[in-house]
Amino acid sequence: MERVIAVYVQTPDVDDRRLDMQLEELSELVRTAGGQLKKTIIQKRDRYDNRTLVGKGKVAEIKAMADAHEADLVVFYQPLSPSQGRNIQEELDMPVIDRVQLILDIFAQHASSKEGKLQVALAQNEYLLPRLAGQGTSLSRLGGGIGTRGPGETKLEMDRRVLRHEIQKIKRELKAVEDHRQRTRLKRQDSPTFQIALFGYTNVGKSTILNQISAGGAQEDNKLFATLTPLTRQFDLENKFKLTITDTVGFIQDLPPQVIDAFHSTLEESRDVDLMLIVIDASSPYASEQQEVVLDLLAELEMNQTPHLFVYNKMDLVDEGQDHLFRPPYVAISARDETGMNKLKAAIIEQIKTIYQPFKMKVAPAEIGNWIAKQDYIYIADMSFDDDEQVYWLSGYRR
Repeated sequence: MERVIAVYVQTPDVDDRRLDMQLEELSELVRTAGGQLKKTIIQKRDRYDNRTLVGKGKVAEIKAMADAHEADLVVFYQPLSPSQGRNIQEELDMPVIDRVQLILDIFAQHASSKEGKLQVALAQNEYLLPRLAGQGTSLSRLGGGIGTRGPGETKLEMDRRVLRHEIQKIKRELKAVEDHRQRTRLKRQDSPTFQIALFGYTNVGKSTILNQISAGGAQEDNKLFATLTPLTRQFDLENKFKLTITDTVGFIQDLPPQVIDAFHSTLEESRDVDLMLIVIDASSPYASEQQEVVLDLLAELEMNQTPHLFVYNKMDLVDEGQDHLFRPPYVAISARDETGMNKLKAAIIEQIKTIYQPFKMKVAPAEIGNWIAKQDYIYIADMSFDDDEQVYWLSGYRR
């Protein structure tokens, strides 16, 4: 494991609670990337230093701390401009990256689909382009550790012209993949099946919910960004009503613009679903802040008008009530508990009732089988046989 020194600059607009949340998240990012955080250095400043972000004296302190811990890498929470990155690296004489590059490195490790790999490659190369000049020996470490992995690593020593050509090539390939995804999405929109998507902060249990409620197949890891490629599964409610559920990439505070742009099409996959499940880790000390991050990002992506249900997960780990956190409509569950999943299904049914139109009709016995088979677009809440008329009465909800 690479030994890592983390650096955070606390400006007056960052209170101690936000600081703690961001430092904990940075620590998790380092761990997820495969690093071992040896020391976190915090500097309070009224404004960032233009040359090194932290100032000459703090750079010397960082170097001394890195030498003392035999560190392999220094990670800054705040984004570094190309010139700041070069200046700090020259002073420290060791690899230096920022949080954006750390997140892209994690994405590079987890991308498995063709589209995911292309999106990571595009984000990495666009991030790298203005940083080519003066990178020195650190960028010759092809595949040498955190911040150098993934599709972008073999491009580190290319000149700008070649890199721009590579970016255009990736964009063309990505456009072809996105066109195919769009055709698939349009076919799915024409399908009468009720569609659900899971949204939420990274590592809140979305993949666990998908696995518990459906046939499974989603990777469950106690790491950030374990899911990058959307995964859709079908499941039935108790009365054979058919639904699909899609797992999406997790959100994070201060999500880098490169990541939002690169994975916009991935989130587009779930733009037109019938219901969003917004999953919140109720056991997190920062649950309220994480909830706000998710809602802000959904608003930024213009996806906040879709019908939604808040799912407060991991309630088995909550010592005290989180009533102040709950927003209607909501359900509070533990995804690994059967009772919790039954509560979730019941809550989904209640949302279907608000989205679909109620109906009541009588059906001849010979036709009842056909109607039951149509439950990918009609939710039958009640069925009874009328002895006098010799017909079935069906009631429920439909598009």
